[in-house]
Order: sequence, then C-alpha cells, then structure tokens
Amino acid sequence: MASVTGLEGVIAAETELSLVDGQNGNLVYRGYEAKELALHKSFEETAYLLWYGMLPSQEALKEFKAQWVAGRTLPATLESVLDLLPNESDMMSILRTAISVLGTGDSTQSAWPPSEKAIIAYTALLPTIIAYKYRQSCGLSPIAPHTDLDHVANYLYMLTGEIPQPSHVKVLTAYFILAMEHGMNASTFAGRVVLSTQSDLASALCASIGAMKGPLHGGAPSEVLHMLDEIGSKDRAEEYLRNQLASGKRLMGFGHRIYKTNDPRAEALRQIMTDLSSEDPWFELAVHVEKTAVDLLAVYKPGRNLYVNVEFYAAAVMRAIELPPHLFTASFTASRMVGWTAHLLEQASCNRIFRPQSTYIGELPATLRHS
Repeated sequence: MASVTGLEGVIAAETELSLVDGQNGNLVYRGYEAKELALHKSFEETAYLLWYGMLPSQEALKEFKAQWVAGRTLPATLESVLDLLPNESDMMSILRTAISVLGTGDSTQSAWPPSEKAIIAYTALLPTIIAYKYRQSCGLSPIAPHTDLDHVANYLYMLTGEIPQPSHVKVLTAYFILAMEHGMNASTFAGRVVLSTQSDLASALCASIGAMKGPLHGGAPSEVLHMLDEIGSKDRAEEYLRNQLASGKRLMGFGHRIYKTNDPRAEALRQIMTDLSSEDPWFELAVHVEKTAVDLLAVYKPGRNLYVNVEFYAAAVMRAIELPPHLFTASFTASRMVGWTAHLLEQASCNRIFRPQSTYIGELPATLRHS
C-alpha cells in the first residue's frame, strides 16, 4: 500500500499571509516580495504588515513601537521561574516553559480568540527571555532592554551589553524578516491545530515551539558553520570545495526541499552581505564561497541546478555576529513568532477544528474479515 503519511501536498487552509512558490523561487508576504521587505523595511514594519495586512504609517509605527517596547520587560513571576530552571537546560525548552508560565497569568493572555495586545507582548518578550537565561548561564548579570533600540538591535544589546554594529543589525534584521513567515510549515500547522480547538494562545505557541525544537524543522545551520570555519579564508575556498565534490560529499547550504531555483531569502542576504562586505570579513567570505561553489557545482554536477539556500547565509550571519550556536534555533524562533501569531489570528477569524482522518492498516477480528 502506498504511504499517505506526512500530509505532503495536502491543502490544509487558505491564507492571505504568505505565498511560498518553490518552483519559481518567490516568497511573498501579503502582496510584497519578502526579499524587498528585508532590504528596505524594519522588523517592526514587517510584523505590522503580517498582523494587520498593511504597512504602517509613521504615526501608526510610532504607536506600535511604543507598545512593543512596553512588552519587553520580564514579569516578576516569570523571572522567578527562569531563575529556577537549570542553566544547562536547552533554550527551546526554556522558551516553551516561559510561554506556558505567561499563559497562566493575566486572563487576557489565555482568552479565545487571541488578542492583538497579547500577540505583541509575547513577540516583544521572547528576545528578553533568551538573553536573560543566556547571560545567567554564562555567569553574567542580565541586561535590561534598551528602550531606544529596535527589536533586533535590542536583542543583540541584551546578549552582549554593547550597542551592536550597524552592519550586524542590518543583516540580522534582514535574516529575521526572511525567517518570519514561511507558509504552512510544521510549527505553524501545530499551532493552528491547537488554536482550532479554541484553546488559548499560550498553548498554541507551546505547540509551535515544540515542533520548532525538533532537528528536522528548526535545526541550527551548524554544518554550514563548520564548513565556513574550515575554509576560513577566501584563498582556501576553491581547494576545500573541490576536494569535497571530488570525494562525493555534499556542499552544505546548497539545494532546498521546496525551492527548485534561487532561494529568494538567500538572494536578499547575499545582496546585503555584498554591500557590507568591506565591513565584516565573514560577509566577504560567504559571498566568495557561494560564487566559487556555484561555479564548481556546474562542473561536478552538471544539470543538477543546485542553488544556495537560506541556511548557508544564516550560518554566515550567525558567525559574523558571534551568536553562540546553541542560540540559533531560539533566535529563529524569536523571528518566526510573528508568522505563528499572524496565522493564529487568521485561524481564529474563520475557525474550523482540524480533524483529519487516518487509514487503518492493522488486523481485523475474524467476524469483520471479508471473504
């Protein structure tokens, strides 16, 4: 019997949020190309677009940012719980616990349908949770959110205690925007299924975090990072890549399950890194390695059309800003929270409980067997 597991190719919902067009290499957020948003808009502007369906006016953006800044401070109850969690706990488990704690507090956080106020609060608070527990695990004092910095810059500031370089903020902002939303992926589907039962926002987000925690979904681009570290400099790139291909090994960060042509997210990050290559050697190295790899793949694997994917440039971004590898998936989550919550708002607006069927392939009692 042919397998029907995995739901691959099954349409589970209609959405106005994003178009993931793998055949043509397009990613669209509510009518805008995601790569253009990454190049020209802020994280907050793009979040506003996904949540409200339009880009904000300057006045609306100012008010929106004020709500965002107000949501960054850790509640005392959550701070106490975080202090009790072992420092060696993985960050995704910490986030799952933190969201669950938040869901047991203010009744507005657990109301159905979810409120826009709660969605902003959860999204604004996630970087604070990550930075608080990260610094605690390093034996360092937590750093309070910086009220004058935007979402991404403030995240880097809370991790390090230093105002981040503008080039690092720009490229991480672009990555966060490009990672913000990606259709009906596993974690988004998990959250929508839970919310469809009219469960609360925190429960749905815990389901999404649980799915993201799995290495088949939210796994860090560690293999790409290892490759870039081994190459180390531009003069070593061709020899390293040629040796990999000659020995039949894969080049990490090339090829994608969905995108059969250029990954639009990688295109945007490449453009930004090219523009900023003089400001960070890792940006320059990543662009050079990609170009060299594409040339060699055309020789060693003709006709395969293997293109760079977003994981390649994500690794370069994380390496450049010196983000510890164990924070990669949590940082990805801090961005994807926008997409999840946008889907949850959409689910609530036209809710129908998800109730798929399964095919029984086990044994039947003798009385039910057909001759």
